[in-house]
Amino acid sequence: MKYFFLLLLLPFMACAQKKPTNQNLFDTIPFIPEHTPQRIAIFQKQPIVKGGIIFLGNSITEMGNWGKLLKDTTVLNRGIGGDITYGLLKRLDDITDREPKKLFILIGINDIGKDIPDSVIAYNYFKIVKQVHAKSPGTKIFVQSILPLNPLHAGFPQHYDKTQHIPIVNAMLKANATAMNYTYIALTPLFTDKNGRLKDEYTFEGLHLRPEAYVIWVDYLKKMKYL
Repeated sequence: MKYFFLLLLLPFMACAQKKPTNQNLFDTIPFIPEHTPQRIAIFQKQPIVKGGIIFLGNSITEMGNWGKLLKDTTVLNRGIGGDITYGLLKRLDDITDREPKKLFILIGINDIGKDIPDSVIAYNYFKIVKQVHAKSPGTKIFVQSILPLNPLHAGFPQHYDKTQHIPIVNAMLKANATAMNYTYIALTPLFTDKNGRLKDEYTFEGLHLRPEAYVIWVDYLKKMKYL
């Protein structure tokens, strides 16, 4: 029963993704591979302090000044630009060794950009959650929805123009939250316009967020008492 929603969607997803675009299926290398060791080197220099708050993800997370927004210098930013779910799986020890009180995860848009199938993205998410539960059972896990895009925005990177996959992955993440013991956070309504696209005023180029969007993000997490 754990992955019941995932199984129901498999035939639809197989049909929806039988024609990959500019990337190879199952391309597991992050978009900016040289950036990953640079960030990891920084992480390794930080002392291991347990029981804190960690934000984990790709560039969307990396660009958030979480410590300042939360007025808490102990909050850790574990975002790496260009990263994908496979990358998170490889660096989870850095998270579980710290046994955080709360872990906020947002990943997947780069996977979509690489034509990694929706079902694989969701499955990797579930593997991440299971590993954290196994190695850091006291950690409260928050899985945040993949954010909307705005392909009409000037300068939008066209290899990300696959918005139809975002709600499919988000639906699987939401459907399995109770079974896998994590809290699903729907961020999408905070940032979408009437057409379901990322609002112009919140983005630089239709993909990444402006600083004011992070304020709205954190205010929502506080309002919902996730923080």
